[in-house]
Amino acid sequence: MKLGADHPSTLTSMANLASTLWNQGRWEEAEKLDVQVMETRRWEEAEKLDVQVMETRKMKLGADHPDTLTSMANLASTLWNQGRWEEAEKLELQVMEMSKTKLGADHPSTLTSMANLASTLSNQGRWEEAEKLEVQVIETRKTKLGADHPSTLTSMASLASTYKNQGRWEEAEKLEVQVIETRKTKLGADHPSTLTSMANLASILSNQGRWEEAEKLFVQVIETSKMKLGADHPDTLTSMANLASILSNQDRWEEAEKLEVQVIETRKTKLGADHPDTLTSMANLASTLSNQGRWEEAEKLFVQVIEMSKTKLGADHPDTLISMANLASTLWNQGRWEEAEKLEVQVMETSKMKLGADHPNTLMSMNNLAHTWNSMDKKTEAMDLMQTCIRLTEIKLGVDHPHTRSSVLALDSWQK
Repeated sequence: MKLGADHPSTLTSMANLASTLWNQGRWEEAEKLDVQVMETRRWEEAEKLDVQVMETRKMKLGADHPDTLTSMANLASTLWNQGRWEEAEKLELQVMEMSKTKLGADHPSTLTSMANLASTLSNQGRWEEAEKLEVQVIETRKTKLGADHPSTLTSMASLASTYKNQGRWEEAEKLEVQVIETRKTKLGADHPSTLTSMANLASILSNQGRWEEAEKLFVQVIETSKMKLGADHPDTLTSMANLASILSNQDRWEEAEKLEVQVIETRKTKLGADHPDTLTSMANLASTLSNQGRWEEAEKLFVQVIEMSKTKLGADHPDTLISMANLASTLWNQGRWEEAEKLEVQVMETSKMKLGADHPNTLMSMNNLAHTWNSMDKKTEAMDLMQTCIRLTEIKLGVDHPHTRSSVLALDSWQK
């Protein structure tokens, strides 16, 4: 094949072929191709196929048939991957309610739909709602499948992640340790799921500033992943990227940079230059360059990431907005406050519309803009915005969350 298996034209042909197979009733072959398209992150083609599968199943099998519900869940997943969380949530809620009625509240498929919905709520920063659902899933899975069943452990890991997002690190750590120990016994110390939970624990330790422990754990995960999965496996590369972040937090920027360059090059070869994971690793490298005061290099890389993200994911995708915020920070560090301000206002307004006024990402953009206004001597605007940010952050994350405390300290210093 001259163009290559992951070339856009090849993928479009695959999508068209899948559509043809579907119309011929050759559903298994069509779905196999659909999965291949999904794995290449060609979301538009995948979405088109998902909609076609869903509509056909509704007509052929009925709206509440298990296969129809599966196709609805697949479409929701595709929407989720595009950052279209409201649409995904609406679909997942529908799947969950229909599954409860059709299959029962404790059916594995129903529980999976509840877990998917919890994940979508979590991405919107609606952690209390996500937590409530996750606890329900865990308890039902424990009763239905057993405390050490892989699905039960997966839901426990998800709850640990929700705790982590709320800054409840001790609870998150305790739960993740439990998951690790059970997975080691049940699946083995080098099983991919065990390694994932070890990486999650390392991330939790990192958030507490326990970098030496986190680093040691990530190194262990990387070495085992290389042997078990391969040096270029996505999980191995993710752990390498996380280790680079740990090194960066310890101001070991040269080591971090070396690791990030390695991740970028491998991802470019393995996944493509515009793959979301490749873009994430490029953004990480740009941050590392910025931390070293290499702002021109960082700026150039951030601009490249933003342009590719806009094309690949969309101008209002959360990943695109994060890169724009990081570019604004790089401009701010160079004293280019007007440029930073313009970008931060854009990020904040888009985040409000896309994610909601109290989403953690929106609150972070408000915090950043307030700091920029303070630097520009717009003291009144800065303090008013920071007060709003603190009020919303206290409600959303709690008065003891690090983000809340940081914003309060900033405001206090401005008022003196």
